[in-house]
Amino acid sequence: MGTRSKKAVIPPDASHRVVILCGKEIFLRSEYTNALRDKLEEAFGQIDVLRFDGESASAAEVLDECRSFGLMAAHKLVVIENAERMLNESTRPLFERYAGAPSDGATLVLRASNWRAGRLDKAVEKVGVVTPCDQASEAMAQRWCVRRCEKKHGATITPQVAAMLIERTGPDLGRIDMDLGKLALAAGMGGEITGELVSELVGRTREEEVWSIQSELLCGDPERTVGRLRAILDNAPRDAHVPIMWACTDLARKLHGASRALASGANPFQVGKELKLWGQSKDAILGMGGRISPDAARDLLWACVAADRAGKSGLGRPERTLERLALRFAAVASGRA
Repeated sequence: MGTRSKKAVIPPDASHRVVILCGKEIFLRSEYTNALRDKLEEAFGQIDVLRFDGESASAAEVLDECRSFGLMAAHKLVVIENAERMLNESTRPLFERYAGAPSDGATLVLRASNWRAGRLDKAVEKVGVVTPCDQASEAMAQRWCVRRCEKKHGATITPQVAAMLIERTGPDLGRIDMDLGKLALAAGMGGEITGELVSELVGRTREEEVWSIQSELLCGDPERTVGRLRAILDNAPRDAHVPIMWACTDLARKLHGASRALASGANPFQVGKELKLWGQSKDAILGMGGRISPDAARDLLWACVAADRAGKSGLGRPERTLERLALRFAAVASGRA
């Protein structure tokens, strides 16, 4: 039996009287809305744009606006943000009836991050479109990045450099677009965004930042480990101890998992896959996990959990707690624990 093909995404256009834009990608919902506005202006000339918040506006207020004639323009674009907050058991039938006979003088757009499909979707598809705005995959984001760069920002970027950018930003189109604007400005009008510009102007990924801390914890040199920890704390925001404590606990958890699995004869490749180890951290954590005993790894993990619990309870100074943990990591890494 063949697999069912994924339903094509149809952007809204001027012929649609009711549009549902649903999904967690805010940037996509905004882009589709802006493109629809441009298409309506091409079709009708000047239009009125009216926006409502689903948390505070009433269904009757919105639908009355859709049905009434505009005073200054021939067509209205009526947008409901947080539409899922407005739709419930009592209001859904109102919108279903409206979608059955929508006003020719208005285009109603329901924008929602969470959406429960039902009879309303079927009614809308007869007079408009339901367009998903889910987060893009990395491959989709890469293709979009290349097109967006030239069309919107007047610069070029190769697929390879786009992939490098997305590795740092993730597939969040809003974040990508913001960084593209900054990079295009640095490249100059008509210029090319290079890997060097991305490295210089776009922050490192969260994983890279975490590994920069964890790699120091694995070095086995107590003076170096504590010195690096103090340098990070002295040059970081006030609450930097929170992500550092998370990095310590995450590392201890992975070491414990690696130590127990390798001691039982598990395949290192499979262990790395199960623990989601990547890049340089994979070899370092598996290497240390194979050298230390499961008991030592367990005690290190419990020390991190206890330190985290104490910090959340307001006990002790976070900096001193982290220094003690750093010394404990150094002792385990050097084989002295």
